[in-house]
Amino acid sequence: MSAENLAGKWTRKCGRTLFDSITCVVFLFLDFLDAVLCVVFKLVDEFFEGNACTPCYCGKAGDKNGGNKETEMLSESLYGRKYMLRNMGFLGFARKWRIYRKKKDDRDGSVNEGLMVNRWSDCGCQSCVSWMKKEYDQKLHVVVKNLPQVGRGDEAAENVIFLHGFLSSSSFWTETIFNNLSESVKDHYRLFAVDLLGFGRSPKPNDCMYTLLDHVERIDKSVISPFHLNSFHLVAHSMGCLIALALAAKYPKLVKSVTLVAPPYLPCAKDGATTSLMALNTFAGKTLWPPLAFGKSVMSWYEHVGRCFCVLFCSNHRIWEMILKLFTLRRELNFMEVDLTRHTHHSAWHNMHNVICGAAKLMDKYLEILNKSRSVKVCIIHGDHDMEVPLDCSNNMKMKFPELVELNMIENVDHTSVILGRVREFAKSLQHIWASS
Repeated sequence: MSAENLAGKWTRKCGRTLFDSITCVVFLFLDFLDAVLCVVFKLVDEFFEGNACTPCYCGKAGDKNGGNKETEMLSESLYGRKYMLRNMGFLGFARKWRIYRKKKDDRDGSVNEGLMVNRWSDCGCQSCVSWMKKEYDQKLHVVVKNLPQVGRGDEAAENVIFLHGFLSSSSFWTETIFNNLSESVKDHYRLFAVDLLGFGRSPKPNDCMYTLLDHVERIDKSVISPFHLNSFHLVAHSMGCLIALALAAKYPKLVKSVTLVAPPYLPCAKDGATTSLMALNTFAGKTLWPPLAFGKSVMSWYEHVGRCFCVLFCSNHRIWEMILKLFTLRRELNFMEVDLTRHTHHSAWHNMHNVICGAAKLMDKYLEILNKSRSVKVCIIHGDHDMEVPLDCSNNMKMKFPELVELNMIENVDHTSVILGRVREFAKSLQHIWASS
């Protein structure tokens, strides 16, 4: 090896070591900060909310619900996230304080379970607190486009349910694909764009733990049952892909096709806990670069640091929207700018862990059901420059279920531009999938 190559290799190794050292120091500080904020939020929550506050996940799995059935549905990543400072000395004070308060409340008989209140740190606008209304019926917000039927009844129409991804809403579909379908398609299809639980204009309750099954049950109650769907197609992006597969596995005889865009799929390990933790490290691993990945890792690993961000931005999303309009001189903001902060920390946290990470261990079971039915067509569309969901996710699904899955890799597009950068092409591909199912 030449002296020049040796020097270059040594420089790269030193740079890598320096970067890893800085990363370790930064996340060590965040470990400490999150533990301190745990105590701070606990005190502030009790001051503003009394005993109605929602417990955090800084303790052990058994500290919250005693190992009941609801706890078993939670993702292992909630309690299994590894912290360098979690078990050191005074950093366990937050968990001890919570146990002490629980025992004291039990003695005083002051526990008020089931009380529905709006958290002091969440937004109080109409769409964010719709779940508190007396007439609230637990249904999701759904945009329905009843397209004209030529000599046909509604029962004969083809139905399509669109599910958005993480930190998004039904606008992701209504502002893009809905406006780019051909006239011939508009005579035969009825479209449903769903705001998933916790996002957009759908309910954002703080008194429950979001799981994959919660989404499936809400979609069933909000779309399938009230509209009496006897068959339908599914189109989903990112996080919505996991919900779509669960829904298809529940109704394999009703689903005609499933189109998945960048599905966050991992082959299930023998231990489900391993799969969930692997998903957390794959989709939100601890890293400083690029900045978007760093932000995602902070929001996914540090419950209380992430809540600070949501207190500042999400609970004041109307103010930030007004400021953005003022500086950009625009009367209307782009739907992606609006959707980014229209959620609560509670909803984002549980969807990240209980859907994206927790559902990873269930996907193989759902795909096996669809594979055995031999009546459902699963089509995957993935951009080859996707930095959010690795290409291995789609490739692994194709390799494990070659007869069920049809993979279409799109060149020179990333996680969002695979749709937003080629809306007409994507609409045409959907039409082809529906027609051939």
